[in-house]
Amino acid sequence: MSEKFMPVLVGVGQVTEKEVTLEGSSVLDLIEQAVYQAADDAGISKKQLADLDTLAIVRSFRESTRNTPESIANRIGASRARQWLMPNGGNGPQYLVNRFSEAIANGECQFALFAGAEAMATSRKIVKETGEQPAWSEPASGDPEYLVSEAEMTTQHEQQYGILTPSWVYAMHENALRHQLGRSVDDHQRELGRLFSKFTDVAAQSPHAWYPISRSAEEIAYPSDSNRMVSWPYTKYMNAMNQINQSAALLLTSVDYARKLGISEDKFVYLHGCSDTKEKMVYARPTYHQSDAMRVMAERVFEGNLSIDDMKYIDFYSCFPVAVEFACQAFGVSTDDPRALTITGGLPFHGGAGNNYVMNSIAAMVDEVRADRGSYGLVTANGGYFSKHAAGVYSTNPVEGEWRRTHPSKYQGEIDNLPDAPFTEAPEGEASVETYTVVYGRDNAPGQGFVIGRLGEADDPNATRFLSVAAANPDELKAMTEADMVGAKGSVTQVEGVNTFKLA
Repeated sequence: MSEKFMPVLVGVGQVTEKEVTLEGSSVLDLIEQAVYQAADDAGISKKQLADLDTLAIVRSFRESTRNTPESIANRIGASRARQWLMPNGGNGPQYLVNRFSEAIANGECQFALFAGAEAMATSRKIVKETGEQPAWSEPASGDPEYLVSEAEMTTQHEQQYGILTPSWVYAMHENALRHQLGRSVDDHQRELGRLFSKFTDVAAQSPHAWYPISRSAEEIAYPSDSNRMVSWPYTKYMNAMNQINQSAALLLTSVDYARKLGISEDKFVYLHGCSDTKEKMVYARPTYHQSDAMRVMAERVFEGNLSIDDMKYIDFYSCFPVAVEFACQAFGVSTDDPRALTITGGLPFHGGAGNNYVMNSIAAMVDEVRADRGSYGLVTANGGYFSKHAAGVYSTNPVEGEWRRTHPSKYQGEIDNLPDAPFTEAPEGEASVETYTVVYGRDNAPGQGFVIGRLGEADDPNATRFLSVAAANPDELKAMTEADMVGAKGSVTQVEGVNTFKLA
């Protein structure tokens, strides 16, 4: 393939600002710092960023200014670049690498920058101590243009029944998986602690981790004064941590243009395979103990003769334990795989910069494969509620032959064509629990239960599904966390317009 059309990553930058002060860096400051680090990593000058023709920013959870892409372009002198904003979704950074690698291969792009950040730790401090929002806004000529549309990931009906807060939704998938595995409640809790304890060991060695602390399995698995229960079975230490100050940036170009910029070949990292998929809405998914979209993503990411066995380094998206467990299912690896399943420490311990965490994991993967030349690394990304997925394979080994990306539209139908679960918004009658969670307050007491059920047997794919709250007092809610209630019988009815499930 002509070097003019061979995509290659050439520069990466990461910033973690742990000192939290009222004068701390804004989101724009953090992005600018990461961009200049990426330029320095590539061995190019700041002035050469004026040659960018594409600039894409991953949206912060709360945008601090009207048009972040324009502000960054003005700050770094790249105002001639086409500017984009990515919508909400942790899949965004890997999607950008996948999509614009294809654009370079097709001659539609030459030199691209991707970046993003969160400064929530500093923002919270400013609000808490001054009562004012951070004064981080900058003038803009207009609103930003989204690269892809901001798709709704939940319906209004779903939001009424807990399908809104990520920790609640992932917890319901977790409980469905535990039941499917046939584990007792306590055995599974210990497994979750053991899985994430290994993540903390990686974070403890990372210069960019927000919490570089090794924690024991028991410390993670069970609630304590410093580790409250959030949504059962998830303690605080099992939740993505976005109250951080972190940013990352990537520079992507072609081999030919990299040489014109004077970039040394030892900086080149190639994308050897990629995939992007979307999952059904939560209410419609055939089951909750696996992800069909992740399965298809895993099947489609490898090109040529590569497989998961060739991956020396892995970073599975890790907002909650079940995201890692589903990835292990999809790729056919054990949670006890001798390879670490993260290279950063994961979102709860490295810190998850909102939608931008995977920008950090890609940057870390570039560092890994550069240091171990000829090795391969896999990065996965996940947005929403297992809603959007992306994956990429990285190596310093050049891609042989033509670089190509199978467009997601070629395989998305494998997911879309799966039958939706029968569903009703107004259930009535005898029912059983398909999955559930119990949400805790900050006082570490159970406050509300959410049940996804079926009008009939929980494991009958033809039985009609419904969403509901649990009719239970605090003692009953606590009892729901001490025994497996998946498959338990009961009844559902509408109480003051709210679907309410009561155990028999």
